[in-house]
Amino acid sequence: MEVRILDHVALWVGERDRIADFVTTHLGMHVIERTDAFTLVGADARRSKLTLFAAEPPRRRGALKHVALRVSDLDAAAAGLPDDWPAERRDGGVFFDLADGLRLGLVERETEADYDFDHVALFSANPDETARAYEAYGFQAAQPRDGVPRVELAGAFLEFWHGDPDGGEQPLLNHVAVLVESADASIATARERGIEVADIVEAPNTYAAFLRGPEGVRIEYVEHKPTFALK
Repeated sequence: MEVRILDHVALWVGERDRIADFVTTHLGMHVIERTDAFTLVGADARRSKLTLFAAEPPRRRGALKHVALRVSDLDAAAAGLPDDWPAERRDGGVFFDLADGLRLGLVERETEADYDFDHVALFSANPDETARAYEAYGFQAAQPRDGVPRVELAGAFLEFWHGDPDGGEQPLLNHVAVLVESADASIATARERGIEVADIVEAPNTYAAFLRGPEGVRIEYVEHKPTFALK
């Protein structure tokens, strides 16, 4: 599978406008696209993004522990947060909660662009086993960080923390998406490996396949069409 980057994390949220307003005001993002069904936000449409699908509250965190964004100057980025917004410094970063149980973090790393993904932390009933399982989906094995198993994709990581990944009937996490060279080729490889392809979706700018990932987490393989023009 020719997976390239961690493209976006998609969420079901009840307060998408509130979340979008926060990240566009304080985290260097902008609204890339807004429809009746979702709002797409990010610093760059071709890099790390959040897709906020409108859904009924309340949402359960389920598999998603947090999403951490990489910045070149943590103090400067943290200074952009509201003065009265509760945030905590830990694990080398600044972490804070938004609406619907969504937790974001800022970590200082060398980066080509601020507010790219550093890592997505997921809860897992068996973190070591889950990390190994993700290698079949095109992720690369990586050294654990502070004892936490993880996998890598072009410098961004998925981390697996021990916990209950079950989001019930109203989970926060919709899916994790990776950018691929060819969705059709990735679909063929997935089927050869016995991975369930749950759905194939063609949109004006993208062509994508949704796979059933480890512990029920949906993984999207998304291909940008030549007409991809989002900014």
